[in-house]
Amino acid sequence: MHRSHEYLVKFALESGAVDGAIIHAIVGALKAGDIPGETRVKCYEALINNWFPKQNIALAVYPMEMRYGGPREALLHAVFRQNFGCKYLIVGRDHAGVGSYYGPFDAQTIFDELWPDALELTPMKINWTFYCYKCESMASLMTCPHGKEDRVIVSGTQFRRAMQEGAELPKEFGRSEVLAILEEYYQTAEKVEIKKHAYEDLTPEMLKKIQEGKK
Repeated sequence: MHRSHEYLVKFALESGAVDGAIIHAIVGALKAGDIPGETRVKCYEALINNWFPKQNIALAVYPMEMRYGGPREALLHAVFRQNFGCKYLIVGRDHAGVGSYYGPFDAQTIFDELWPDALELTPMKINWTFYCYKCESMASLMTCPHGKEDRVIVSGTQFRRAMQEGAELPKEFGRSEVLAILEEYYQTAEKVEIKKHAYEDLTPEMLKKIQEGKK
């Protein structure tokens, strides 16, 4: 769970729409190179214990395989989460995506195609998030006016590749408690090729694609 994930949960908590949040982790089979469920749960626990008020956050898991189904998997996740009693599902950039197969916000717009009352749960759609040095905080395309050179784009794929290669990460990528767990995991983890993700860089072309998709 990197800083963008943390920011999405805290955004939801601060929105006034909810009185708590549940981190509901998939711990089944994943594609090669993804961080296994057991290690991710340790990361979630470290983050909750050090960076969230415990009365407002809960952790649960379900042993389903990740299907990387993008927008359709977002709908599946919504059904699961509403069955757990959730009123909202946070849907960020490229939810359950893989490579460039889906658009960065296809998993958000699919909810607009449903018939009225198809779900009891409502998607909480959040824009592309990053750390901005000028803002001195996490921000999104909705709140930050600064340029690419001022932003640390926090991508899970980039995060995993850097950890596997032993590269130094900016402190804005993740909390130290989480990074320590992952550094230990990657000391013995099997090395696999982790290709550059289509949405790692917030290029002018990607911004145009996002804007067109939001119309």
